[in-house]
Amino acid sequence: MSLDELRKNLSAIDRHLVDLIADRERIVGDIGKIKQAAGTGTRDYAREKEVLDMGRKQAVEMGIDPDLIENLLQLLIRSSLESQERDRVVAEGRGDGSHALVIGGAGKMGRWFVDFFASQGYATTVADTSVEDGPSRFRNWTDAGVEFDVIVVAAPLAVSGRILAQLAVLKPKGLIFDIGSLKSPLLDGLKELRSAGCRVTSLHPMYGPDTRLLSGRHLIFCDVGDAQATAAAKDLFAATMVEQLDMGLEDHDRLIAYVLGLSHALNIAFFTALAESGEAAPKLAQISSTTFDSQLLVSEAVAQDNPHLYFEIQNLNKFGLGPLDALCEAAGRIRDAVASGDEDEFVELMQKGRDYFALRG
Repeated sequence: MSLDELRKNLSAIDRHLVDLIADRERIVGDIGKIKQAAGTGTRDYAREKEVLDMGRKQAVEMGIDPDLIENLLQLLIRSSLESQERDRVVAEGRGDGSHALVIGGAGKMGRWFVDFFASQGYATTVADTSVEDGPSRFRNWTDAGVEFDVIVVAAPLAVSGRILAQLAVLKPKGLIFDIGSLKSPLLDGLKELRSAGCRVTSLHPMYGPDTRLLSGRHLIFCDVGDAQATAAAKDLFAATMVEQLDMGLEDHDRLIAYVLGLSHALNIAFFTALAESGEAAPKLAQISSTTFDSQLLVSEAVAQDNPHLYFEIQNLNKFGLGPLDALCEAAGRIRDAVASGDEDEFVELMQKGRDYFALRG
């Protein structure tokens, strides 16, 4: 057969694959409806394993790379879960007839919450300094009023603290929560809301604005003294597969100093060292290794994110300097071991790392 004929056959197979995927998606939709009617969970890990094991077995029998088939099936499963989760959120329509205000709704995470509330049937209003006044859009959040069933504060941390305090004066009747990455700058405002008798709690989504599937993601809930408000906030996400975590306000910032502060600082140090090394990026790309590429991928994502938010996460956390000092000390110990030729010290550092990761299970 000629090259053109082979390509035509390949295109026909590709079209058939798309048709099969479309058929699969339709079946997935029907399965989702049955699960909703029966009140069963969206995700079935045993079934997923069965599908993946079947795929790998068939791939081996047909002489195909089993990793390729597993990756393909995982992509299809993820798409199915996204579709089922989205359909369930819409079907349950918890916000039907309700109104939500997202202060900072034009920001990245603010937009995520706007879309989330809209998918639940809420009439959603956006307040953000970057928008022009219009239907359900206000440049100044105070112009929107406070007659909402839910008010989300998704502004920068320092600004969010002031907004929470202002809301305490206005005493909204609806549920109020922030989504701040830190809680220290928000404590006064949260306490004032609680003292004013408002229904208030505090959330921290441990996922980014591009997240489509909440399965495997974590959403932290910090109770500020109103268990009913926290329960109401949790109920907003009941139709999703997000993993809900309860955490005290004090514990939150101490742990976030490592989870966000340390990881951000490490990546900033990595790309700063590269940027100031004098080595051309294209030349390094030609000889990059698996480890280098993996670190580069994460660091590049950090470099593209909001530097002002990252500074707030470092600067406004009262626990923030501890992990940074530990990072500097660790880098110094590595340097000293290399400079002095102390192989035992170097090996010991790596062994401590293995021991630590073993504790994670």
